[in-house]
Amino acid sequence: MSDGFTRIVDVVRELPPESTQQAVGYPSLFLLVALGALVPIVPTGAIVSSAAVVAFHQTSPLALLFVFLVAASAACLGDTALYWLGQRGSRSRNGSRWLAALRRRATPDRLAHAQEQLDTHQVSVLVLSRLVPAGRIPVMLACLLSEMPLRRFVRGDVAACLAWAATYQLIGILGGFLFPEPWQGVLAAVLLTVLVSAVPGLWRRVRGAPRAAAPSGSEHP
Repeated sequence: MSDGFTRIVDVVRELPPESTQQAVGYPSLFLLVALGALVPIVPTGAIVSSAAVVAFHQTSPLALLFVFLVAASAACLGDTALYWLGQRGSRSRNGSRWLAALRRRATPDRLAHAQEQLDTHQVSVLVLSRLVPAGRIPVMLACLLSEMPLRRFVRGDVAACLAWAATYQLIGILGGFLFPEPWQGVLAAVLLTVLVSAVPGLWRRVRGAPRAAAPSGSEHP
């Protein structure tokens, strides 16, 4: 395991020249974030933070702005495409593998909570769903089940993607500010985004443990 970690450090440390970073980095960032929105497996937050670290150490004054705009537009495009595919699945007799995938990734309790919040706070719920790890899919599925029009979803999702891109870019800027070498900031940003993503799952497990123990304790007077 230590050898694998050392190889990752070596790869990140050997960054290409700044011109190559810009020519290859922005299109790659766009494709990875858009793909991550369609297939919620790619760690898009860590990708945006890493790109922000590299941009922070570049001489171009617009590098960070470009990272922000590329990440936000790619996230919005991916969300819009996934929502459109989900709409097609909900209207089809045979369903859709995209809609089925969304259902598999949204537990009943989280979906019920998302539907409840969506009834009263539509735009704000969309924004928070992008900021909370693993919160995007239940809210998107709730929007599909409530038959929210695509245009209304996109209007709320634009604000959500802008807030999401800004948040993870700030993580990258922090990593770039604290560490003199870009590869150090990239590793720090990746570790921080992974930690942030793991916190909600750990919190749900901690909260669920007392509930699971309650029935056994109730047998004793």
